[in-house]
Amino acid sequence: MKPIRSLACVLALVVLSLTLAAVPAQAAAANISLSPVQGPAGTTVTVTGTGFPKKSSGTLSAGTSSAAFKVSASGYFTAAVVIPQTTQPILDVQATAGTVSASAAFTVVAAPAPPPPPAISSSPLRFGIGTPGGPLAAAELDQAASLAGEVPSVILSYKDFNQAPPVPELDAARSRGATTLLTWEPWAWGGGTEQPAYALDRITAGDFDPYLRQWGAALASWGHPVMLRFGHEMNGNWYPWAEGINGNGPGDYAAAWRHVHDVVAGTGATNITWVWNPNVPYWGSTPLDGLYPGTGYVDAVALDGYNWGTSAAWSSWIAPAELFGPGLAELRRLAPGKQVLIAETSSAEQGGSKADWNTALISYLAAQADVTAVVWFHFNKETDWRINSSTSSATALAAALAARPQ
Repeated sequence: MKPIRSLACVLALVVLSLTLAAVPAQAAAANISLSPVQGPAGTTVTVTGTGFPKKSSGTLSAGTSSAAFKVSASGYFTAAVVIPQTTQPILDVQATAGTVSASAAFTVVAAPAPPPPPAISSSPLRFGIGTPGGPLAAAELDQAASLAGEVPSVILSYKDFNQAPPVPELDAARSRGATTLLTWEPWAWGGGTEQPAYALDRITAGDFDPYLRQWGAALASWGHPVMLRFGHEMNGNWYPWAEGINGNGPGDYAAAWRHVHDVVAGTGATNITWVWNPNVPYWGSTPLDGLYPGTGYVDAVALDGYNWGTSAAWSSWIAPAELFGPGLAELRRLAPGKQVLIAETSSAEQGGSKADWNTALISYLAAQADVTAVVWFHFNKETDWRINSSTSSATALAAALAARPQ
């Protein structure tokens, strides 16, 4: 009898094993996770799923948005879906593959308010810009405003003695709320420093009077304020209107300035601010006394000055106060009570911290009560003078401008 009972037990165990084998194993529950789990409409959400049918195709949905996904051989997938515009504070993100689905909640938050667009500052120290394209280069000017954190209220422009009055450029600057600082150069661009046709005594003798009257009449007819700097940086030796260059002698520059002023003023162009603009004095530069045409011929004075750092073989790093201090003292002696502009400036990156220089420049100029504008030379020329020659330079200038007294 014992063997019979043992056989029955074995048979019972076999039946039980077969029965258990017929019951399917419990499948792992499908699950998804979101990254991020909250944000505004338009957020791209990465969805990670596990426990889905292997090697199947599926669809993600979030409100009106959807995206396809593929499941791996291990039941895993990752895909992205964009959160659509919705009035619901909570939006279900659902993943479905075959008959398997899973969902997770995404919290929809209000989008942060965009930063206010740059505007013209009310600071007594106006910010200006010169770019390669001038007043008509809207993209350049927009970029400069974005970098500086404010819209320039002065736009630098250049014309030689072969160009017509730039009325469209004046209109473009005015449409942006800016005043044009119009540089009028008595030469032909590209002709070098020896151009006898443009010698200063030829200007004084009246050779260009019809051209001068054309400009005066056009500016008078236009009628809005314009700053005109004729023959800038005349105390250097790199332009044909400098004394000692191109046959020019002592006193010729002041005489030519007075003649140009009188001819243009004779057309009724009372909307012009005449800006007398030497370079910052340096060892060997022409003394300013003999170049100044007189109080009645000048409305504002200006300086151009750059920190070349070690970008040139002859240059070294110079702080803003050292760069501009002596020249400002000279202008105040020659033209007491006149407003002062820094008509061109920037720093090289080589030789020091341009970011620190930018900060020191604005702080120094803002403390000078008679300095009414600083115009940045936003060019990549002899070196990279641009505001954004480095991220630190751009960040520092924007912060310094924002910190100056309003």
